Amino acid sequence: MAVLGRSGDPALASRFAAALAAELKAVGITLDYAPVLDIHTNPKNPVIGDRALAERADDVARLGRVIIKALQESGVAACGKHFPGHGDTSTDSHFELPLVEHPPDRLRAIEFEPFRAAIAERVAFIMTAHVLVPSLDEHRPSTLSPKVVQALLRDELGFEGVILSDDLEMKAVSARYPVPEAAVEAIRAGCDGILVCSGDVDLQARTLEALVKAVESGAITP
Repeated sequence: MAVLGRSGDPALASRFAAALAAELKAVGITLDYAPVLDIHTNPKNPVIGDRALAERADDVARLGRVIIKALQESGVAACGKHFPGHGDTSTDSHFELPLVEHPPDRLRAIEFEPFRAAIAERVAFIMTAHVLVPSLDEHRPSTLSPKVVQALLRDELGFEGVILSDDLEMKAVSARYPVPEAAVEAIRAGCDGILVCSGDVDLQARTLEALVKAVESGAITP
């Protein structure tokens, strides 16, 4: 993605995404967890890096929107990630919980811009970030926060597509919340689907069971 960003060429980004969609469809894949819409504002970010399109919000928004359009016109659902923004972090959420210390006005002006563009392009999916943003929620990672998922992404930004959690086995969440518990909290926060990615079938079964019990108890709605 960084190569596309350096080119600054929307036509190249569109050709890339169309080719990517053709290859994915050829093997029966109809959803791609791309593009990354995080802005690479922190050069020390250990996890986003060259997955980011650019260092400026407007460049990420412009090229991200082109990629979404080309993927979806080719029959592959796109997924913008990681809301509310993982670009300005200095730790890797696979291993620990990153902190984003910007105030809401900065987030709305910078971090949210690519997501607004994606929503305007009718992106099918948006994935949440396992980051702690104290100005939005002092206690919960964004994936588990109704203040972020429901109030901001769904209500304020008006996203009508599918909201997915990032992988709940990542240490940013799993070091503090057992995966089955985190799954229930993510759904309560407003996520429509959750990722549990390691292939641990027993863990996946326990997670499904926790969701069923949460519905039965009234903790989450059917």
